[in-house]
Amino acid sequence: MTCRIVVFGTGYLGATHAACMAELGHEVLGVDVDPAKLAKLESGEVPFYEPGLDEVLKRNLDAGRLRFSDSYKEAAEFGDIFFIGVGTPQKKGEFAADLRFVDSVVDTLTPLLTKDAVIFGKSTVPVGTAARLGERARALAPQGVDVELAWNPEFLREGFAVQDTLEPDRLVLGVDTERPGRAEEVAREVYAKLLANRVPFLVTDLATSELVKTAANAFLATKISFINAMAEVCEASSADVTVLADAIGYDARIGRRFLNAGIGFGGGCLPKDIRAFMARAGELGADQALTFLREVDNINMRRRTRMVELARDAVGGSLLGTRVAVLGAAFKPDSDDVRDSPALNIAGQMQLQGASVSVYDPKSAENSRALFPTLSYATDVVGACEGADAVMVLTEWREFREMQPSLIDKVVRNKVILDGRNCLDPARWRSSGWEYRGLGRRA
Repeated sequence: MTCRIVVFGTGYLGATHAACMAELGHEVLGVDVDPAKLAKLESGEVPFYEPGLDEVLKRNLDAGRLRFSDSYKEAAEFGDIFFIGVGTPQKKGEFAADLRFVDSVVDTLTPLLTKDAVIFGKSTVPVGTAARLGERARALAPQGVDVELAWNPEFLREGFAVQDTLEPDRLVLGVDTERPGRAEEVAREVYAKLLANRVPFLVTDLATSELVKTAANAFLATKISFINAMAEVCEASSADVTVLADAIGYDARIGRRFLNAGIGFGGGCLPKDIRAFMARAGELGADQALTFLREVDNINMRRRTRMVELARDAVGGSLLGTRVAVLGAAFKPDSDDVRDSPALNIAGQMQLQGASVSVYDPKSAENSRALFPTLSYATDVVGACEGADAVMVLTEWREFREMQPSLIDKVVRNKVILDGRNCLDPARWRSSGWEYRGLGRRA
């Protein structure tokens, strides 16, 4: 069955969801207030880098199943089903999430509705938000219009967003158990093709559905910080954290994924989501339950400082007057996202300590330059490494993982490579006369 779907927000989440819902055969309208984003999307250009998304976008624009608008009135007239995919950034000066964009969608859309509607939230929000928004929507809806609000959290990995939308490992739907309505039936229509492929479909209450996303992110952040804490112990005891991770990762209860020691996590989700989770737990009187997340956050931020220390030691004790090449600026490979990027944070810290820093990233140069305009940016690896006293790999792009030492042997001043993601082969670099240093690995 073809549904008429509106997706609010055309950032990373919203644009991906809109294009993929059209790919499933639905008629989709993407709505945003940013004219620059809309212009790009309407011309078939994704305003950020996400592998495979541009093909899905163009295919569905050409097929007439997908279009974009800035009009809430048009959205209300067009859609029967509405998805909220706007951002929930961290509030300035606080840990809590800023929900004004989510609130604005409900406040603006609901009074314009002329027929019964189901609104699905996809944005990551503090527990209790969906119930509050449901009350708000019902209060603002015109007389005779029935509005139901449910929550359908997203579980997208940047770099795999299309796959995660069209071939998810699970679908979660939170419904208002005190007001049984059509949300489950509608969700089953929207995701019929996925459910036909036996994707697990979990239906729960609103609060649990909100917690699924935040709990998943908190667990992943904890796992990353755990192995980074082990890296600190390994450095103090001359052990090797990569071998340690392999050994404990064979235990099926633990698993090897996300046990990669390095400079820690960043991006637009994990850092702000665990902080918002802590803030919300405090509001609920359950702050003691999540005190461990403060240390998770502290360990994560400490890795950045440790990498700067490693660079300083490698160039003789002071970064003043040195030249450092930084390979990688995005917070992860296959993305141009530099929000809370550990790589750029480290580059900025080194510049403040007197180093001349040259950065190269295959996809995020424009975003990096907007955030850190005082850093130097190269257009390729060789350009970044020209005259470098040390080369740092801070994002594990395949281009860097597979790089041969001979590519930059003759352009650097000193053959020192610092592996901030433990993604290089130490033997390859050492056999070529390089000094290799990783985090939590033997010198």
